[in-house]
Amino acid sequence: MFVSDWMTKKVFTVTPDDSVSSAMTLMREKEISHLPVLKGQQVAGIVSDRDIKEFSPSKATTLDVYELHYLLEKAKIRDVMKKDVITVPADMPVEEAAMIMHDKGIGCLPVISDNKLVGILSDRDMYRILVDITGVRRGGHRIYMTIEDRPGSIKEVADIIRKHGYGLLSILTSYEGMPEGFRKVVIRARISGADDFEEMKKELTDLYKDVQIKRAG
Repeated sequence: MFVSDWMTKKVFTVTPDDSVSSAMTLMREKEISHLPVLKGQQVAGIVSDRDIKEFSPSKATTLDVYELHYLLEKAKIRDVMKKDVITVPADMPVEEAAMIMHDKGIGCLPVISDNKLVGILSDRDMYRILVDITGVRRGGHRIYMTIEDRPGSIKEVADIIRKHGYGLLSILTSYEGMPEGFRKVVIRARISGADDFEEMKKELTDLYKDVQIKRAG
């Protein structure tokens, strides 16, 4: 899967000369948290709702609501935007984009193709990806266990599950918190034939550590 498969293609933007007030209104109306800033067709910056909140006077200010509105109307996007923008190409693997967002502590990535803005990948899009790749919307049993980290170990688990009448919806693995030589595996499976749940559970429990099964329904 690539960034182009998951990015939001309809991107709302502002220019450096737009007012902070207009950006606030656009974010509120479109229910978004980030706006790429375009200068011509080039990405010149990005502004978030957090940037605007940090720019706005605190509640302790002596300004009344009319003065505050005037200030935000006069202030320009160039005064609040972040100029050092990290962008990604549309053909980047989506997991690499997720790693950038995590490591850099940012909530979105403008997506560039042929030096033009073609989309935006946000933390909201990342949630959609997580929901999809786990297969949670498709239901089925969630099977978790600790297995050895060696070639063929996941196939052995999958073969047992299939043997008992289940089709595989997704397979995820992680090394987080695992000792050397082991990994976690989470498999989501649903009935594809004459299932034998109790026998499958017993076989997995006898062979693997920490088996936990959340049965559908």
